[in-house]
Amino acid sequence: MKTTIFSSTRWREAQQRTRFSAVRQLSPESLARQLDAFHAGDLRGAALTWEAIERRDDVVQSVAAKRKAAAARHGWEILTTEDSPTARRHQEALTAFYRQLTAVNALDENERGGFQLLVRQMLDAIGKRYAVHELVWQPTPDGMTAEFRFVPLWFFENRTGRLRFLEQEHALEGRALEQNGWMITVGPGVMEACSIAYLFKSLPLRDWLVYCERNGMPGIKGTTDAPPGSAEWEAAREAVESFGAEFHALMGRGTELEAIHMETSGTLPYPQLVERMDRAMVVLWRGADLGTISRGAGVGASLQQEESDLLAESDAQLVSEVLQTQVNRPLLRSLFDEEPRATIEVRAGRTTQPERDLQVYRLAWEMGIPLSAHDFRERFHLAEPTEETALIGDAKGAQSRG
Repeated sequence: MKTTIFSSTRWREAQQRTRFSAVRQLSPESLARQLDAFHAGDLRGAALTWEAIERRDDVVQSVAAKRKAAAARHGWEILTTEDSPTARRHQEALTAFYRQLTAVNALDENERGGFQLLVRQMLDAIGKRYAVHELVWQPTPDGMTAEFRFVPLWFFENRTGRLRFLEQEHALEGRALEQNGWMITVGPGVMEACSIAYLFKSLPLRDWLVYCERNGMPGIKGTTDAPPGSAEWEAAREAVESFGAEFHALMGRGTELEAIHMETSGTLPYPQLVERMDRAMVVLWRGADLGTISRGAGVGASLQQEESDLLAESDAQLVSEVLQTQVNRPLLRSLFDEEPRATIEVRAGRTTQPERDLQVYRLAWEMGIPLSAHDFRERFHLAEPTEETALIGDAKGAQSRG
């Protein structure tokens, strides 16, 4: 049985690194260097920055979690590619494998779960371009299962065009990944653009906060003709201070109180800039901005749902393809020394898909196109009845034949 290469020493080094904030001193210059380095194969800086943004920005945390969960919550099924004993044997082996697998975060082993967690971890590639799992194969009485250990991207480099594991904290070149010992999911990597939007959101947001701190309450100026130090002067001073403003002054000549306003005239630019960047983040992750399209003919919600469904389908297909090529194929070759006759399909949960497929089957039947009863049952999850099973419609069919 394969053991993990993610050692306790490497874990402690990672804990030391995560003590420091990757976004605390983020600037256009430092972000540009990180993005250039990422494309040159040095993934560490950008990956740490993207992880911090995904955790700390309210919009990114929300939309990223929704995008990952959309493809994970509807489960999976094992389909055969042919009606044969070999295909059914492969189907049984894959079903047992996926029911028993474990997904765990190598950096935080408190995060442990099953297939849904595995899908969410794989879809980290949507944001960070790559999501990497170490496969620890585990024999079972039913065949084989595995522990999928999700290793954060900053433990790898890509200088040769293939991901390699960095065994030391400051190493430049890593160790080649063992064949069939790792699973790599590749996605669009929207956090590159999202991190730019985050930066240009944080700059005006910071200026906006400074403006509010300085100008949230007007300064107070008091004037009095009382001589300094007299009882009247002290009474005027107390009156000025009682307003609680950070800026206040007391002057001579006739007693009067006047507010000093330091705000600018017109509309502040900060809110529009922050909102624009928030919308950009939503579009990058969810494909549509409900806030803008809903201002039209009132169809924003349906358009948003349509795009969300399409993205969920695409993500489910990505996960299915990665599992089929990087897990199912070596697993079935190891168990049976045969090419796969069964595949995994991650359900996207599109509400209209079953009805659409049923219409296709009905139309094909009406046109006289031969259909496979096996494929029909598998598509709609209809179990094959046994001889002892009471059949729905038996009496009706017998009556019509008589």
